[in-house]
Amino acid sequence: MLPIQLLILAFAVFAVARAAAQFRAGRLRAAGLLGFIILWMAVAAVALLPQSTTWLANAVGVGRGSDLVIYAALALLFYLSFRLFVKIEETQREITKLVRALALKDLERKQE
Repeated sequence: MLPIQLLILAFAVFAVARAAAQFRAGRLRAAGLLGFIILWMAVAAVALLPQSTTWLANAVGVGRGSDLVIYAALALLFYLSFRLFVKIEETQREITKLVRALALKDLERKQE
């Protein structure tokens, strides 16, 4: 086993352990934990069997396995960025509503 494979496997175990700790602390839902476990199991599988990406790349029409991994990683990052953007926008709207409600309550108290 190559040193890079050991390093990737160790990091995958660390990432799953951190996700499990976040789940136990109540900061991560079960679906999120499951998603992280699946992601890091896939990373570990690719680290152990790097030729599997070449086979899969050929099956979907991509030249090299490493190219397929990069394309998939970029697609995942763009999707997660979009999800994060939507969540931030939603949070900003909620904060705006709360600030307006508090300002109206404060104004009502001052008028009394």
